[in-house]
Amino acid sequence: MIKDISVAHSPDADDIFMYYAIKFGWIDIDGANFSNIADDIETLNQATLKGTYDICAISFALYPFVKDDYALLKTAVSFGEGYGPKLIKKKGTSLKRNFKVALSGEFTTNALLFKIYYPDARITYMNFLDIEKAVLDGTVDAGVLIHESILTYNDELEVEIELWDIWKELTVTENEDLPLPLGGMCLRRSIPLHDAIKYENALIKAVEVANKNRKTLAPMLLEKGLIRVDAKTLDKYLDLYANDNSVLLSPIQYKAIDKLFELGYKHGFYQNLIKSEDFLIPSEYEELRSR
Repeated sequence: MIKDISVAHSPDADDIFMYYAIKFGWIDIDGANFSNIADDIETLNQATLKGTYDICAISFALYPFVKDDYALLKTAVSFGEGYGPKLIKKKGTSLKRNFKVALSGEFTTNALLFKIYYPDARITYMNFLDIEKAVLDGTVDAGVLIHESILTYNDELEVEIELWDIWKELTVTENEDLPLPLGGMCLRRSIPLHDAIKYENALIKAVEVANKNRKTLAPMLLEKGLIRVDAKTLDKYLDLYANDNSVLLSPIQYKAIDKLFELGYKHGFYQNLIKSEDFLIPSEYEELRSR
């Protein structure tokens, strides 16, 4: 029997890149049919809190809240290395201590870091696509841009601070540069382990295939109108967020995620301190079973 598995991802280019390697039939998933849903990241965070989807893209900052119901996947991850979300404002303006700011969602990674760094700011949440306009028309004093907006914002705006710089300051005691953990994916724990391993392996393969065939896949997505930016911007964005480091979590990426969880715990956002590697799908089960 074919199982229908819901896979929810954001509409930004790196998530679409991963999923359409499956949609175009480049990856075979024996016994399962993946159906996709695209929505903004905070909507997906909130949906994961409700247990809506089988597999879902999330902000890493959300994960401690859903760890009992969802396993953290080892693939389709987004990290910033010298870059990331940007706090922007109108050119020539100064921000007061209690400035009003638009963030893309309560459970986003950028919101967690922002609230630690700017405890007195007045926060309003909105869809990430509306933040730039809200700053331009004066609805808010500043806003944190994510996804492709970090490359395409209006010339009337300027960067107050990069979230990467906030991350660096908050992790200054580390002996190495940790990448900024932004988003990953999780899978419902109620899915049988054998199937969960199979689905994760399919997603790993999808990210790997999409990355290796980028020159073929990118024009196909542009032609179908699935991407919000032009070819040049898409290429630059994929360099940042859909690359070799997106395929499989590395030791330094685990360390960065754990540092994010530690910051959230120390500042009272999480009840418990957790380690990311304790919440993965135990893929070694298949190897043990075949012996």
